[in-house]
Amino acid sequence: MTLHLIQSSDDNVPAPKAGSDRSYQRLAAQLLSLITQGEFKLAERLPSERALAERFDVSRTSVREAMIALELQGVVEVRGGSGIYVTQVSSPAVNRSFMPETGPGPFELLRARCLIESEIASVAAETRKDGDLDRIFTALSDMHEYIDDKEKNEAADQLFHLRIAESTGNSVLLQMVTAMWAQARGPVWTKIEAHFHTPDLRLASHADHQRIFKALLARDPQAARTAMRAHLERVMSEFAQTWK
Repeated sequence: MTLHLIQSSDDNVPAPKAGSDRSYQRLAAQLLSLITQGEFKLAERLPSERALAERFDVSRTSVREAMIALELQGVVEVRGGSGIYVTQVSSPAVNRSFMPETGPGPFELLRARCLIESEIASVAAETRKDGDLDRIFTALSDMHEYIDDKEKNEAADQLFHLRIAESTGNSVLLQMVTAMWAQARGPVWTKIEAHFHTPDLRLASHADHQRIFKALLARDPQAARTAMRAHLERVMSEFAQTWK
C-alpha cells in the first residue's frame, strides 16, 4: 500500500507546525494562566484566533482546540457572531497549572484519518466483494434514513467507515479505523461537534459517502482515495470555520 501524503488545499485548515498538534493543551494552560494573572479580564473578549496563533506561534486549529478545552473548564464562553469571552478568572475547580488530559485534538485525529482512510478506501476498491458492498450500502442507507437523528446517523456513519476497512480483508486496518473512531469520543471532540455538527453537515457527509460508494462500486482506487480525502478534508474545513 503506497501512502499519498495529504496537503490540504483549504486555507481555512492550515498545515500544522512541527509538534503543534498536541500543543493545544499547553496553549490552554498558558491562556488559563494569563486569565488568572489578569491579562484577560472577566467578561472581556479574547483576541482573535489569528492573533493568538501569531502570538504563541501555533496553528489556528491549535487555538481553536485550546478554546474548546477552556470552554469545557467553564473559563470561556463562545458567543456566536461575537467572539470568545472570559467567564471565569479563578475557581477551586480550575487549576491554573493543569489542564486535564483530553487525548488527541479533533484536527490531529482528522488529519490521521484523512491519511489512513484515504488509502484504505483505495485498497477496498480493489479487494471488496459483493457482500462487502451490500454491508457498506446498508450503512449508507441508514445514514440517509436517520439524517435528522444525530445519534443514529453518527452510528451509521461510523459503520460505513468500518465496513470499508473490513472489506480490505486486513484486520490491522480495521483495528486502526476502530481505534480512531473510539478516540473521536473525547470531550474536546464532543464539544466542537456541538458547535459545528449540523443537519447540513450530515447532508454533506451523506453526499460525500455516496461518492465514496460509487468509486468502490466501480472498483476505482484513485476515485475512492480522492473521495475519502475530500470528505475528511471537508469535515476539517467545517470544524475550522469562523464561529457562528
